[in-house]
Amino acid sequence: MIIDSHCHLYDEKLKVELPRILEEISKKDIFCVCCGADVETSKQCVQIAKENSNIFATVGYHPEYVANFKDEDISKIEKLSKEKKVLAVGEIGLDYYYEKESKTRQKEMLVSQIMLADKLGLPCVFHVREAMGDFLDIIRNHRDFFKHSAVVHSFSGSEEVAKILVDFGFFLGINGIVTFKNARGLLDVVRSVSMDRILIETDSPYLTPEPHRGKNNEPKFVEFVAKKVAEIKGLTVEEVIRISAENTKRLFNF
Repeated sequence: MIIDSHCHLYDEKLKVELPRILEEISKKDIFCVCCGADVETSKQCVQIAKENSNIFATVGYHPEYVANFKDEDISKIEKLSKEKKVLAVGEIGLDYYYEKESKTRQKEMLVSQIMLADKLGLPCVFHVREAMGDFLDIIRNHRDFFKHSAVVHSFSGSEEVAKILVDFGFFLGINGIVTFKNARGLLDVVRSVSMDRILIETDSPYLTPEPHRGKNNEPKFVEFVAKKVAEIKGLTVEEVIRISAENTKRLFNF
């Protein structure tokens, strides 16, 4: 078993190829966590999970879509969280790359979803882009709401930040970025962080790893992430696949 701990199978870029992708991951014994980005895509994740035994879902509101967020959407996310095979609240977080003018609203949306996850007894799946300072302030101020841990997916921060997050009991999601030529800092992070805090992911259809850059990413390409992590850590690919799967199951309790 290999687990892609973060993907977006509902994405329009995968629409035409999705039947083939689903058939391939079933044959290859690949399990996937499909992560919602708003109410509608969370519904789609839940539906895909219902129809495919090796796919699970998360539900949440991504900061990139903060302009569309309404306070009543929290109750909609809560309702979706009760569906079978929903593992976490996510993808939630802060993104100041695209949404610099909405920082206050993003932080409000993030805190409300952190509190929802705690109420539901679910872990969080975090997205953080050019906003790590504010994100760390929020998790420090709400540390009592993380009884069920979290993952910062697509991690690309510093070793110092990685240590802070690991000390919080969080996991780090490593994806195709680790295979890129300019990923030297991330290689140092992977080298320094204990393997029992690392999840592997694709973020399909984005961040396609080498040697497939330029194509849409797919869950099956998670093996290239595992191969690179194994190279960095001095482990076998099989060890990385096994340990990361154990970590994913431990975080999401499945």
